[in-house]
Amino acid sequence: MNRLRAMIQGKRMFLTMAVFLAVVAIYVASLPKAEAIAGPSICVYYSSATFKKVVGTRGTGCCGEVFSSGVTSPYVKCERLLCTQSICPN
Repeated sequence: MNRLRAMIQGKRMFLTMAVFLAVVAIYVASLPKAEAIAGPSICVYYSSATFKKVVGTRGTGCCGEVFSSGVTSPYVKCERLLCTQSICPN
């Protein structure tokens, strides 16, 4: 009898963990894809998929300064900046 209870309890635990992992996997898969680039970069946001009208910018300069203007949108293109001769203030 105790063996049967232990087996049922083990199956419940396994099923609970499987459901939990499935929920976590679905949540992670539903997160928006990041377009972020580490280091100095600029992201330009556009009003539509034609990528013609700029509606905002976000980025980080060569010395770590953060800049932001306008609004964000799902239509974004990001580029990494090449900083060759930057002299940054302390």
